[in-house]
Amino acid sequence: MSVIEMKVPSPGESISEVEIAEWLVSDGDYVEKDQAIAEVDSDKATLELPAEAAGIITLKAEEGDTVEVGQVVCLIDTSAEAPEKKETPKEEKKEAPAKEVKEEKKEEKKEAKKEEAPAASSKDSYAKGTASPAASKIMKENNVSSKQVSGTGKDGRITKQDVVDAMSAGFDAESTSGWGGTRNKTPQRMSMLRRKVAERLVAVKSETAMLTTFNEVDMKPIMDLRNKYKKAFADHHDINLGFMSFFTKAITEALHLFPSVNAQIDGQEMIMHDYADIGIAVSSPRGLMVPVVRNAEQMTLAEIEKEIKRLAIKARDGKITPDEMTGGTFTITNGGVFGSMMSTPIINPPQSAILGMHNIIERPVAIDGKVEIRPMMYLALSYDHRIIDGKESVSFLVKVIEMLENPERMIFGGKDPYEILLGL
Repeated sequence: MSVIEMKVPSPGESISEVEIAEWLVSDGDYVEKDQAIAEVDSDKATLELPAEAAGIITLKAEEGDTVEVGQVVCLIDTSAEAPEKKETPKEEKKEAPAKEVKEEKKEEKKEAKKEEAPAASSKDSYAKGTASPAASKIMKENNVSSKQVSGTGKDGRITKQDVVDAMSAGFDAESTSGWGGTRNKTPQRMSMLRRKVAERLVAVKSETAMLTTFNEVDMKPIMDLRNKYKKAFADHHDINLGFMSFFTKAITEALHLFPSVNAQIDGQEMIMHDYADIGIAVSSPRGLMVPVVRNAEQMTLAEIEKEIKRLAIKARDGKITPDEMTGGTFTITNGGVFGSMMSTPIINPPQSAILGMHNIIERPVAIDGKVEIRPMMYLALSYDHRIIDGKESVSFLVKVIEMLENPERMIFGGKDPYEILLGL
């Protein structure tokens, strides 16, 4: 008998313990090598735990248990033989006279008319709407019912990806109605990630001198630029041109002029950074995550767009790693995609500032003494007043707005600054 002890691997630096979010297999199951057997929550991300070998598994921890990195959570008996797959025997085809075949078909048609629910359809209805363990967990965390998700798995079963796609697309009024009628209460355990986020948000309020300054930006220059070059940009770079790359580029230029906004407090010292690792807050089925675009100050708009898309897809699919969400120096959050007109973003520690983007709304504004309708967006910069003075915070935000309203200021020189900026 050969048994392998499976220990919890280290999800990343500074992480000493994780939580068993869900076992994807049962005690005594036969598992294949590299098969996902569990989902574990750390304080930064949810990761899948693959089987290190094939064999019979014995679980040594329960769902919801907090286990240390390196602790044995299951055993795999590699000497066990894989169960034989049952094959349905093929029925021998017998030739029947033509008259008998016609009579049988007539009888089948008559029986089909009498029966309202054939056996095959009852089988499909039984499987239809049944969620996989991973899909069921996400549905419970986000209060999603099986009626709101269309299953694409075998016999209509609901997969993890079905739930993610349904949440990304949103739900109509009909699918969400009819949930009332009772006064039941259902306690749900917060994931380790959610608990850690809650602790950090409370700590920010009590440990920092957080203030927020507001301003507005005219988005017409950026929108005109996108409309003019979006097709050429997509054809040349194989990626769509969005607003986030412009904001990221403008922020990195402003951070170079106001380095304290890009700094952090460490005890009695200020840690200054000669690079800009920009965190982009994205919504995922697991909650809000902040993947980091490394060295954004050296990237082109196309490179920024591609990196944001790559990280957003990994966050959505639950495959993002803790290393991809640590070490940021500044964060951008876009509540405008959900319709937010104004909000006060909370600093992402240990950073010292965060920029909040909001909804673009056409409003009348004064332009050269005349009233014009312009697409305007409110911006909010929350900052730690211990390290950033009011003058610096306001000047930083004004500089970001100046570059967004005059995109050519993001680059220097060149005959056609727009084409140089877009890398065409």
